[in-house]
Amino acid sequence: MFKKPFSFDGRIRRTEYGLSYLLYIIFIVIISFIPQESSMLYIFLVIFIIPLIWVLLAQGAKRCHDRGNTGWYQLIPFYGFWMLFADSDNGENQYGPNPKGIGNIDEVDEIGNHLVQ
Repeated sequence: MFKKPFSFDGRIRRTEYGLSYLLYIIFIVIISFIPQESSMLYIFLVIFIIPLIWVLLAQGAKRCHDRGNTGWYQLIPFYGFWMLFADSDNGENQYGPNPKGIGNIDEVDEIGNHLVQ
């Protein structure tokens, strides 16, 4: 889980997407409770949020890929919420093999037919 979190390539499962979103929300709540008077700590945390947003966008794009869509779909309102509950495409798609391993092409027989596990 959380392999290549900064990469926009590949597919991830609902669990990994949900956990990354939950970690982002927890971090935002923690930042909101820090008084703005402690400026050095607040500036450090605000700077730390930039890579966190990158990871969240990358995880969203990979979850879109798991649904068979481009990463731009995550910009549609409420689509991120839909990705938490919608199932993935069975088997391989243009973005890679199914992270669950369901329906992936496993081997090819002697005449070139793909054998599905």
